[in-house]
Amino acid sequence: MIRTNNLQKIFRTEEIETMALNSVNFEVKNGEFVAVMGPSGCGKSTLLNIIGLLDNPDGGDYFFDGVNVAKYKESQRTNLRKGNIGFVFQSFNLIDELNVFENVELPLLYLNINAKQRREMVEHVLDRVNISHRAKHFPQQLSGGQQQRVAIARAVVAKPKLLLADEPTGNLDSKNGLEVMHLLSELNQEGTTIVMVTHSLHDAGFAHRTVNLFDGQIITEEVKKQLGEVLH
Repeated sequence: MIRTNNLQKIFRTEEIETMALNSVNFEVKNGEFVAVMGPSGCGKSTLLNIIGLLDNPDGGDYFFDGVNVAKYKESQRTNLRKGNIGFVFQSFNLIDELNVFENVELPLLYLNINAKQRREMVEHVLDRVNISHRAKHFPQQLSGGQQQRVAIARAVVAKPKLLLADEPTGNLDSKNGLEVMHLLSELNQEGTTIVMVTHSLHDAGFAHRTVNLFDGQIITEEVKKQLGEVLH
């Protein structure tokens, strides 16, 4: 599904130049669940941003579904993201002024899906993540775990090919964090491809394999389990 070839990203200021990604070769096959680990500042979020078409690399190639998108303009990246890539963030990134239903519905508005179909899709995904009973509540009325469930629902409501999760349990206690990881694992078993940045070895254990970054380079890769194998 996605493949990078000698990917490079450089951040520059007047005094310093930082190589955030240095010749990164990274591949994720359709249906995989891959965890990306490494110390703070090693390039994890930078890699996720490029994979998620939020940013362009400064060098190398990025193939999404066989098409090299490394030099896409912002408008091209935006169009490709729609319906293809979902995002889950540590800070949830819900809109306070919208209730749960409206937050989850938002990506469908950008896809010009009609009202009846939007309602059906939102109701289905809210039921899927066990948050239907909070559909009319606002984010500030929810616990952290509930907010992350809403964020996941919003990320997958359009049935994207790829789900990117950046520290999805970082703001949650262990119980809610475990529930979120089980939910991500179930979504993966149902066919969603997932790339997750995490500091947690426990959370990485849900993935098929773990890629370790250090100073902008992949230094090790560990296969955890075979595709399709259920984690208990």
